[in-house]
Amino acid sequence: MHSIMKNTALLLGLCGFCFVFGGCAKKAYAESKPAKNHEVNPVQNLDGLKLAEVLSKMNPRASECCSRISANQDEFLSDLSEILLEEKTFRTDDKSLYFLIDKTHKVSGTYEPKDLIELKANDYFNLNKKNMKIRPEAYEALKEMAIASRKDGITLLVSSVYRSYQYQENLFNYWVSVDGLEEAERESARPGTSQHQLATAVDFGSISDDFDKTEMGQWVYKNAADYGWSLSFPKGYEDVTGYRWECWHFRYVGKKACRFQKKWFGDVQQFMLEFLNEWK
Repeated sequence: MHSIMKNTALLLGLCGFCFVFGGCAKKAYAESKPAKNHEVNPVQNLDGLKLAEVLSKMNPRASECCSRISANQDEFLSDLSEILLEEKTFRTDDKSLYFLIDKTHKVSGTYEPKDLIELKANDYFNLNKKNMKIRPEAYEALKEMAIASRKDGITLLVSSVYRSYQYQENLFNYWVSVDGLEEAERESARPGTSQHQLATAVDFGSISDDFDKTEMGQWVYKNAADYGWSLSFPKGYEDVTGYRWECWHFRYVGKKACRFQKKWFGDVQQFMLEFLNEWK
């Protein structure tokens, strides 16, 4: 009897030991496995590699922006995905609102934006001349901004919008005859390289260097981005944009892109568009 009880106690003790030891072992094994939410996402990893490659090709003057992007990679990629999703909502039969056009990225002599709207006298903004045209998306954004400016007692003046390849060619040749080739290159785009051919760029005011000092200019500078308009050729960035400061020239890229540009690219349109072009 005592022998049976002793053996039973021994057996129960061994079972308890196995249960405790086995439970601890399973717990230790489970804790040694990486948590699923910390596992590396293959897609994110590839995007990270792609991001490093694209940033390495950016203009050296964008180095500060690149450093900030690299230090906040996940946040940047999240914002970038929103911008790319936004682009998918653009019409597919015309150039993207993010299309990069500059001295090295061109459009053909036959390119003309779709469904251009002719600007006519209206209650929202003033016109400097007749027969000006603009893309539908840009028109709606211009109208929205003009309504807002009127509420603040400012009436916008639109002086130049769409320019055809031929118009730009004549304009460039004119400035060459007036200022010489070197100076003309700083102030006027060669045909096929002007944002105006996209019909999403607007020259406001009297197209003069003091536009930013006028009430209209100050209002535009303060509020344009809220309506999707971005200054194309900022002061001090001629080596980046290829053109001297044009305080009157704004391009419609959309509200999200304006916020993206300001947050990650020092509010320099050229940096953002070059990045998007290289990414795609």
